[in-house]
Amino acid sequence: MQVSEQNIRAQLQKIWGYPDFRPPQGEIVRSLLHQQDTLIVLPTGAGKSICFQLPALLQQGVTIVVSPLVALMENQVQELRVQNLAAASLHSEMSNSQQRQTIELLTAQKLRLLYLSPETLLSDRVWSIFIQPHIQINGLILDEAHCLVQWGETFRPAYRRLGAVRPAILAHKPVGTKIPIAAFTATADPAAQKVITETLQLDRPTKFLINPHRPNLHLSLQTVWTPRGRHQKLQKFIDRFPQEAGLVYVRTRCDAEDLAASLTQTGSRTAAYHAGLGAQQRRKVEQQWLTDEVQFVVCTCAFGMGINKPDVCWIAHYQTPLLLSEYVQEVGRAGRDGKPAAAMMLVCEPTGWLYPDDKQRQAFFLSQLAQLDLQAQQLAKKIPIAGHLNDLKGYPQAEISLAIWQSQGQLTWQTPFTFQRRPGKLTGRDPGIYQQMLEYAKTKDCRWQYLLTAFGFTDQGINWRCGHCDRCR
Repeated sequence: MQVSEQNIRAQLQKIWGYPDFRPPQGEIVRSLLHQQDTLIVLPTGAGKSICFQLPALLQQGVTIVVSPLVALMENQVQELRVQNLAAASLHSEMSNSQQRQTIELLTAQKLRLLYLSPETLLSDRVWSIFIQPHIQINGLILDEAHCLVQWGETFRPAYRRLGAVRPAILAHKPVGTKIPIAAFTATADPAAQKVITETLQLDRPTKFLINPHRPNLHLSLQTVWTPRGRHQKLQKFIDRFPQEAGLVYVRTRCDAEDLAASLTQTGSRTAAYHAGLGAQQRRKVEQQWLTDEVQFVVCTCAFGMGINKPDVCWIAHYQTPLLLSEYVQEVGRAGRDGKPAAAMMLVCEPTGWLYPDDKQRQAFFLSQLAQLDLQAQQLAKKIPIAGHLNDLKGYPQAEISLAIWQSQGQLTWQTPFTFQRRPGKLTGRDPGIYQQMLEYAKTKDCRWQYLLTAFGFTDQGINWRCGHCDRCR
């Protein structure tokens, strides 16, 4: 679409109050307006949302934004609606009347941005609207695209079907229709970029890859030798920030509940957050944190994704994340206002003999992944080589199995609902990505250098040091 530079900047000023873009926002906006497939890796807090919201608002028709979390959708939609902009979300936590109202706006083509999950996008009710020939779709945005890589083979297999969305929709549209796809994330190493590009079937995408280094974010790691010592070191770290907002990340729902209760007893203003809470309780905790009613939240990995709270001063990892990309996502939620911020991770003593908690936890999660692979291999003996998802309703976790086959190059989606599978055995997962966190914990070099190298940014030089992580200090 041809939009003048003057008009683009005028709308940026009018809607967000900014006189100009931060690099590379302007170039990304132009890429989307020129209907190019685009892969964008920008650090947390770099202003990714503007890059797809502005092009959507400058065009006729609707831009579909696939987002992983209701909190993330609602946060962005509310900010747009304050200015009476044509944005809406569609998710299961809405009432029937709210869903009906959004559907009516969509069918009347009165929306410019529609936020929904991959599961909602591929639901019968919504899909039947998008494939109608007269519904104009300007683009498909995958926000927080790392979720496709991290969750697509476990509990969110619908992500793996997104690559079949564009051709299936175009089959119902007038000849010559284009629907560009843009994937946005803060963390994607070269392997993850390849997965995103291939899964979404991006066509010669324009790439914007900015390294995640944040000079104001001070990384550190502390070794713990007992459960009591772990708790004491966390408390000591929290005590350094008596009033400042923060987050404590744990691995399981039980850990979130137990640790939050323990810290509350010692006087902390905190609350637990995890996927097992009801929608109303999750929204309550989010609001309490945003308004500083609680100082920090003890949470599992999803909390904080995309929530606009720039004054987070510290992040604590009570336990080690499974993936390095999870770690970078989570520490990136601190210091978005540019002020100094601290990110501290607690790890068990390296031998694992005296305190094996971390090794046992990692072994448990890896055994769960192995079990999913085994189920996928066993299911292959029971289902046809080609078929429709509706034919597999009698098989538990069939969609996860299909996602695993696809990730290992043994299945393709003809449409988002029909598949073709190659016979044969699964090739197995790459164990290397699960070793990165262990290597990061052991490195004697600059922590930021390790992260940048792991994510494919090597231009800083082999002897480069950040000067402010615990290794550099």
